[in-house]
Amino acid sequence: MNETIERILAHRTVRDFEDRTLSAEQIETIVRSAQAASTSSFVQAYSIIGVTDPDKKRELAKISRNQAFVAENGHLFVFCADLHRHDVIGKMEGKDVAASLESTEKFMVGIIDAALAAQNAALAAEAMGLGICYVGGLRNDLEKVRDLLKIPDKVLPLFGLAVGYPTCINDQKPRLPFEHVYHENEYQQDDEVYKSQLEQYNNVITDYYVERTGGERSDTWTSQMAEMLSHPQRMYMRDFVEEQGLNKQ
Repeated sequence: MNETIERILAHRTVRDFEDRTLSAEQIETIVRSAQAASTSSFVQAYSIIGVTDPDKKRELAKISRNQAFVAENGHLFVFCADLHRHDVIGKMEGKDVAASLESTEKFMVGIIDAALAAQNAALAAEAMGLGICYVGGLRNDLEKVRDLLKIPDKVLPLFGLAVGYPTCINDQKPRLPFEHVYHENEYQQDDEVYKSQLEQYNNVITDYYVERTGGERSDTWTSQMAEMLSHPQRMYMRDFVEEQGLNKQ
């Protein structure tokens, strides 16, 4: 197995970082790596905002339910789906691009492009000996994020990426079984097989929590997911996305 694949398979989320900022060279390398990711039809529908202002980072940490690592890291990147530049392009070239920019298709392109770029950034950071943690908690209040980072129309902040020098690295959480995730030629239709795979995975996750917490925690993955999904979150999102001029048709 080559070094790149070993690094991918060894990924762990890091939430504790040294009090040590990334260098300008490291930041540029991470961003250039993000830019090297695939992009739909060369649209490049994303932007990355680096947050270095301590006050802004603290505000973003509050929005993310007071997760300390959002403020205390080597560098915080915020990934955005961005069609604002394409609005500018339409004006530059004298073309009516409004319908395209407001379409669900281009909305999806922006999200996919940003996610692909972010994963390249994460891999680059880990290749440099750094740790990373994605920050979905920014979506708890995107109006505040928008105002704090002065984000224009046609731009949607999606998530943060906290990067830094790890102070500790946790055990790796077991992922779903290969057979449960990979479907060949058609989607698996037998729900009894599906449930059996989930029950086997529940046993793996329970053992993981028991060992990690010394027996203080023993829940299953399906119980976690059912509990989380029974309490809808961030239900303002559709209105906010449309307010930003995206996904309107």
